[in-house]
Amino acid sequence: MANPQQARRAPLNRERVLHAAVALADGIGIEALSMRKLAQELGVVPMALYKHVANKDELLDAMVETVVGEIEAPAPGADWKSAVRRRILSARAALLGHPWAAEVIRSRTGPTPAVLAYLDSVIGMFRAGGLSVDLTHHVMHALGSRVLGFTQELFDAPPGAAPAAEPSPAAQTPYPHVMELAAAVAHDDGSVVGPGCDDQFEFEFALDLLLDGFDRLHRQGWSPRTNFPVS
Repeated sequence: MANPQQARRAPLNRERVLHAAVALADGIGIEALSMRKLAQELGVVPMALYKHVANKDELLDAMVETVVGEIEAPAPGADWKSAVRRRILSARAALLGHPWAAEVIRSRTGPTPAVLAYLDSVIGMFRAGGLSVDLTHHVMHALGSRVLGFTQELFDAPPGAAPAAEPSPAAQTPYPHVMELAAAVAHDDGSVVGPGCDDQFEFEFALDLLLDGFDRLHRQGWSPRTNFPVS
């Protein structure tokens, strides 16, 4: 966090407000972020912030824009599949660096201009690779939030929940296949996919499956009219 005395010496501008807000949210969490705390961090009165952001909603949108600005630019000359993969993994790295960002993106009623520009660039990669508009439309639906590097798991553990106990091989259970799978993996803490899962591996595994599938459909000349004919 910035030294308030040093903060007072630097002129306040929108960029400085946003970078301070991102750093503060990284440190205390997005729920704890307030205009008052941000003003204290910057060494100014809260009213000074409103010259640069109209309200907290605008602040949150602008913070998302700042984080999205960290995503690596598309690599020139790469084939579409590797270019999309690299772009999405860069988005994942940016959002993992700011754990609150995915929550804020999900909470907004629509994408910010920076998010729209990012989505436009990814769509453009598919189109430049020769995928049809129809296929690209379905591709973006299939990717969902994964296009920005995060996924919503089927069941999220509640905050502070204890990790699941190791299943006993001899334990009787009405869910033998679930228990078999749970017992087969090496368990690590902190995974959002589930106890024992490597989030980055699981994300890349699913992403590669999707990209390979999109490529196969593209090579087959897939279209919704030929593959799902209307009776």
